[in-house]
Amino acid sequence: MRNGQGDEWFCVFSEVGVFLKGFDHESEMSPWSMQPPQVRRGVLDEVPEKFKPFATEPAFSMADTTFCIWRGHDEDAWQIGHIEWPSGDDPDGSAWMLSILDGDPQKYHSWAESYYERSIRLELIHHVYQHHQLTDEFVMRLNPERDVKTLASDVEEIGYPD
Repeated sequence: MRNGQGDEWFCVFSEVGVFLKGFDHESEMSPWSMQPPQVRRGVLDEVPEKFKPFATEPAFSMADTTFCIWRGHDEDAWQIGHIEWPSGDDPDGSAWMLSILDGDPQKYHSWAESYYERSIRLELIHHVYQHHQLTDEFVMRLNPERDVKTLASDVEEIGYPD
């Protein structure tokens, strides 16, 4: 996810688990708030070996990191490194950036309308959140430039139910 204003996060679902890295360019933990610029100690230092390929992936711009979380398939909770947190409610930007992932269709609706700068009917979002079938009629209501056939590989890749 990139918002076009310098903020981004990347999430990898793999055979070893889930790895998520983010960057809030205005956060107190931005590497660019320090001289010389550097990722705050603890954010990446304790990434487990099984996630190192993701933590060193050049496409993820790891030098621009304010938060990093991971969860192995064998773990029952999300993990982060030992970080000396600056003051503030959301010093790394993860709370506001990841809020759309909390399973609340209303939050996603608010985010999507702001991000895409267009009105989106909430019942369409509920349709997807409830994993109802993606018909051509439904997809056209969501985006008239798409149909089920053009989304087939994306739908298969994310495992959306038939």
